[in-house]
Amino acid sequence: MRHLLDTRTLDRESALRILDVAEDMSDTQSREIKKLPTLRGKAIVNLFFEDSTRTRISFEAAAKRLSADVINFAAKGSSVSKGESLKDTAQTLQAMGADAVVIRHSASGAPRTLATSSWISAGVVNAGDGTHEHPTQALLDAFTIRKRRYGAESRGRDLSGMRVVIVGDVLHSRVARSNVWLLTTLGAEVTLVAPPTLVPQNVSQWPVRVLFDLDEALADGPDAVMLLRIQLERMNAAYFPSEREYSRCWGLDTRRAQTLPHDSIVMHPGPMNRGLEISAETADSSRSTVLEQVTNGVSVRMAVLYLLLAGERNEQRGGVK
Repeated sequence: MRHLLDTRTLDRESALRILDVAEDMSDTQSREIKKLPTLRGKAIVNLFFEDSTRTRISFEAAAKRLSADVINFAAKGSSVSKGESLKDTAQTLQAMGADAVVIRHSASGAPRTLATSSWISAGVVNAGDGTHEHPTQALLDAFTIRKRRYGAESRGRDLSGMRVVIVGDVLHSRVARSNVWLLTTLGAEVTLVAPPTLVPQNVSQWPVRVLFDLDEALADGPDAVMLLRIQLERMNAAYFPSEREYSRCWGLDTRRAQTLPHDSIVMHPGPMNRGLEISAETADSSRSTVLEQVTNGVSVRMAVLYLLLAGERNEQRGGVK
């Protein structure tokens, strides 16, 4: 695997390979000594131009458990805040001998620009770019759904026949986009539910069903309901009348959660706005996988870094090669 830039170009075989390697990584994390020597001597840079505690710590934990050396680079307070370009930063990392760069950037397409340029020879992992994609989040979500459904029998299985409802701010959500492409590649049926103002204009080109009524979507008895965070920091206009109105129409409260089949799961990429997208009782219920997603995220990111760095890299370019 040369780079991981998105899930749209990720084929079924490659996706299942990552998920199955993540199963192996997950098994090692139940041992007393969790650290593996696999990437000893490799240097991994977390290059974050945008704030993110969960994703950065997850990638850092994954790299350290594989015995890699980790360099955390935050744009705030760095030379970037003084006007240094992405190219200059990349060339500095190249000079330092970085083997892989995990990049989060507010500009959609920044990871692909880095990966397809001649600025750096390191493998590139997209940790979220603008409103484009967040591939490792989608992979950990798929891993969590598969694990909850099949348990110890999950290796090699896809998500054929499973129904997933994604609710909320689809317009601004890179998590939604990555999940749409990955879940459908793995055979799941995806339904998007959102206020009309938070549905992308090109959604008709996506392999999904779009509804505006959450109760209608839940009546079908989905296997998983994924709540998206209302990203107030990305909004510069009023997309719905009020937070109370949003919660009433599109929030997963206790009443709605009780209508789900007993084995349906409730997911959230975090951080949660309790009382807005999801009620506190539902977030803390046994059907909630929020903490499992955090745990599984480390295993999935270990798998990605392992596949990126442990084998001999080829020179192909693209989403995942």
